[in-house]
Amino acid sequence: MRSPLVLPTSCVVCGSCKLGCLKMSKRKSSSVSETPKTKRVRPLQEEEEEEEEDENVVDGETDDPLLSRQVQGAGKVVSDAGIVESITLKNFMCHSLLGPFAFGSNVNFVVGNNGSGKSAVLTALIVALGGNAQATNRGSSLKGFVKEGESSADVSITLRNKGRDAYKAEVYGSAITVDLRITREGLRTYKLRSKSGHIVSTKKEELMSILDNFNIQVNNPVSVLTQEMSKYFLHSKGEGDKYKFFMKATQLEQMREDFVYIKTTKHVTEDKVGQHSECLRDLKRKYLEKEDRYKSLASLDEMHTKLEELQKQMAWALVTEMEKELEPMKEKLRSDRHSTEKYDEKVEEWKKKIEEAEMKYKQIQEQLEGITKQVQELQPKCAELKAEAQKRNTVLKSSEVTVHRCKANLRDLEKDKVQLSSKINDLKLSISQTTGVESQARTKRMEQIQAELENLRHKIPTLGQQIDQYQHARSRAKEEQAKMRREQEVLQRSIEANRRNLQTMESSRSNRLRRFGEHMPTLLTAIQEAHRRGQFKHKPRGPLGYLISLKDPELALAVEVCLKGQLHAFTCDNHEDERVLQGLMAKVFSGSRRPAIVTSQFLPHVHDTRRKAVNHPEYPSVLQALEIEDPVVANCLIDQRSIESILLIKNRTEARRVMQGKNPPHNCILAFTREGDQIYNNRSYTAEQTRANHLSGDVEEEIRHLQRELENQRAQATRFQQQMKKLDEEIKQNEGLLRRADIDKKTASDKATKLQLELTDLQNVEEPQSEDLRPLEEDLQEIITKIAPKRAEYEEARTQMADLRVSYEKAEQEYQQHKEQINTITEDADPVKEELSKIDQEVMKCKHHKKHYDEKRSAHLCNIQALEANLKSKDQELQTSVSKATEICPERLEVRRTARSLDSEINRLKVKISTQQEHQGDREEVVRQYHEALENYKNLAQQMKNLSSFIKCLDGVMNHRLQVYAELRRFLSARCKYYFDSMLAQRGYTGSMSFDHKNETLSISVQPGQGNKADLSDMRSLSGGERSFSTVCFVLSLWAITEAPFRCLDEFDVYMDMVNRRISMDMMLKVAAGQRYRQFIFLTPQSMGTLPESKIIRILQLKDPDRGQNNTQRDQDQDQ
Repeated sequence: MRSPLVLPTSCVVCGSCKLGCLKMSKRKSSSVSETPKTKRVRPLQEEEEEEEEDENVVDGETDDPLLSRQVQGAGKVVSDAGIVESITLKNFMCHSLLGPFAFGSNVNFVVGNNGSGKSAVLTALIVALGGNAQATNRGSSLKGFVKEGESSADVSITLRNKGRDAYKAEVYGSAITVDLRITREGLRTYKLRSKSGHIVSTKKEELMSILDNFNIQVNNPVSVLTQEMSKYFLHSKGEGDKYKFFMKATQLEQMREDFVYIKTTKHVTEDKVGQHSECLRDLKRKYLEKEDRYKSLASLDEMHTKLEELQKQMAWALVTEMEKELEPMKEKLRSDRHSTEKYDEKVEEWKKKIEEAEMKYKQIQEQLEGITKQVQELQPKCAELKAEAQKRNTVLKSSEVTVHRCKANLRDLEKDKVQLSSKINDLKLSISQTTGVESQARTKRMEQIQAELENLRHKIPTLGQQIDQYQHARSRAKEEQAKMRREQEVLQRSIEANRRNLQTMESSRSNRLRRFGEHMPTLLTAIQEAHRRGQFKHKPRGPLGYLISLKDPELALAVEVCLKGQLHAFTCDNHEDERVLQGLMAKVFSGSRRPAIVTSQFLPHVHDTRRKAVNHPEYPSVLQALEIEDPVVANCLIDQRSIESILLIKNRTEARRVMQGKNPPHNCILAFTREGDQIYNNRSYTAEQTRANHLSGDVEEEIRHLQRELENQRAQATRFQQQMKKLDEEIKQNEGLLRRADIDKKTASDKATKLQLELTDLQNVEEPQSEDLRPLEEDLQEIITKIAPKRAEYEEARTQMADLRVSYEKAEQEYQQHKEQINTITEDADPVKEELSKIDQEVMKCKHHKKHYDEKRSAHLCNIQALEANLKSKDQELQTSVSKATEICPERLEVRRTARSLDSEINRLKVKISTQQEHQGDREEVVRQYHEALENYKNLAQQMKNLSSFIKCLDGVMNHRLQVYAELRRFLSARCKYYFDSMLAQRGYTGSMSFDHKNETLSISVQPGQGNKADLSDMRSLSGGERSFSTVCFVLSLWAITEAPFRCLDEFDVYMDMVNRRISMDMMLKVAAGQRYRQFIFLTPQSMGTLPESKIIRILQLKDPDRGQNNTQRDQDQDQ
């Protein structure tokens, strides 16, 4: 931004305001808030003793009091820093050498004909003091200022450097020389020399600092007014051009442009702030991600340290376990060697017993052989007697059959006889008399039938009750059987689940992840691969149970019952990641139940639970009892299960006392006991689960427990099968009894029906009628005739049978006697046989024992040899393990944990380290990315803060400066009007200046001579001289309100007549006399011979140009 205008301490109009003459500067300051270095404003001299005015300079008195005061102080004021002391040109434009020209401190006239070099001096002054080529209106580029045929042009200007405004007086001294060289290529180089000629700097920035310090502005028309600038602004007839000239001369135009530039810059800055806000959020997100990865490096180092410690413990744990294995082996070897003698004694003992038993067996066997020989001798005779007895028995049986047949025939005939006789007698009796005998019999039968019917009526309900009882027993057995079958199915499912759990536990010895399902390692591998391919925005976490660990292993069951299905669950940051994870689960868990997925935004820090968490002095919450490294996992469990509000109390009684007392813990929703029981404020529930399957620390103990539980369940299943079989038999027995009872009931019902029918028939019977007896009597007579021969045949067969029986009994008796003799001998042999069998068993037993001890002795010796070899091998392995352990950890460690548990934890830790390393990447790269992200975020955040502060400050500054700008423009306009009227009054003119800041116009009206102000006319109606005089008055009024160390006018009087030139000259000399601290340089082709001699005026007469120069170059130097 360019430096603002600086006002003197008091205004020459009112003497009190701060809006005085402007100090012009067009340079831009380094920042908006930087206060530019202002030039000290020299006070007007007001001493009572005033030097006598030079009568040759001032011709006559003036009516203007301001100009009078300026002239009165002319003798005492000395020029200060920044004026031009001399200038020298070499090969510049068409001049080989001009100068050096020594300028006076106050008024300088550079006089010369056209082409003598006046314009070259002015152009060199502009170019050497930082102006561009276009500002000179003498060329479009610097290379055009190099004389034809020369390689470079040189300009040397010496500036005064005295007084309080001197620039680095201790370096440059009392004068600063600016040497400019322009090459044929248009390059410009500077050399800034001190008073002694020493080169202080060659940088243009140093020249700009010098010009700013002296307030030299060669591009300002008030400082240097060229002919072209004068024609464009002053001699223009447009009111807008004059306004532009006023704005440019007072630097208000530059200030306005600066304000527009600042406003544009502010809008651009605001746009950038808006754009950078998005970038800042992205950078913050990246920085937080990198910070999480950077922080996780510390946990990774801790895991590496813990892994090294575990490996050391593992090495010595293996040594300890091997030593423990060797101790029982050595003890067993000593015991086995001592037991060898016992085996030898046993073998000898049983060998002697075998010999004794075999000797006794031989003796008894000889005795038994003698008995066997006797039996063999009696056996043939016994066989003959037996055959004879059997033969006679066969004949006897045949005779008995004949006797029985005859007897049956005779009995049948006798029976028929009796029946016919009875029937004949009955018929005869029935015919002869009508008696009630048959009726009595019928009545008696009816009573019997009724009695039987009564019994059946009682029997049938009883059988129905038995049927109901049998059916009820069968139903009860079937219900019990169905219940047992259901229990058996539940038991079978439990057996299958425990079998799967056992397989999972056994496979989790090397990989703890398998405790959460056999497909879980495959799923995590698929997730890792998908994350590597960039399918996830954030890698899902899970299973949650795998990512947590217990501080107290006794609380494993309580935490597991509390979290339940959350142990297998996964958590995702967004729904897109959830859909990708669902696809992976569908592939891995095809046909089986999938883990749950919780979708919640991942946060880099754990939720603040201080207001909602339970804090008990004795018992921890679930959150406090867990070690959770990942904040995402902790936040998920807090959101889903409120683990910060659940207490863990090991003792059930204590838990009920705490939860169901008068003052339950604040923020506590429930508590879990060591057994997994849930305790609420007003109720409690017992856990169905008895063991922790996922969070238990000792895998081997869990495996042994599952094995024992499987054995118990299988034994229970066997008992179920036995009970089921027993129930099946009971059901079959009840069904058999039910069938028999049904049959009995049906039989009784049928019998009752028949009896009822018989009773009905008896009740409906009629009396018998008389019939013919002759056929019956004939049949009776025929039967009586047959009975006699049959009786004789029966008696004969009976006698023959008796004889055969006697013969059979005799033969049977002889057989039995002989057999009894053999049986007696055989019975005597039975004890011998039993004794022989016992002795044989004893021999076999002794041989078996001897063989058993022989085998045991051989196996014992083989075991000793194998044990010795194994002990030797184990001892070598022990030495190797000790050597390896010493290499890993020279100092032996006392390890209480088992090598298996250490190995399981090492494997888990390695998997965790590997997973985290894969997630993090290279350590140095993570650290570098973290610091880079942090630096980028801080830089952009600081830039945003600075820009926001800058914009806020800029708004305040701009509002204030715009107010000051409007006020300054108003006061400058008023002062310019005042000075313009004063200048016109020098010749007796009247005039006015009208500023229209809104439309940016300046209207100047002048009335020559004393007239009415209403007769003021526009400058266009004036003559050339009058208009030039008015223009000079305008320029002088601008001089009065602005400040510069020197002022240059080029051919200011070219259009004036002699009168106006004289008046204008007198006015400028009066102004110059009143401003002795400023330098005035006037370029004119007119003769200054009429000027009076004075020590404040210096006239520099240039030589006439060489007319031999080419016309083109001469035309270039001629004034237009």
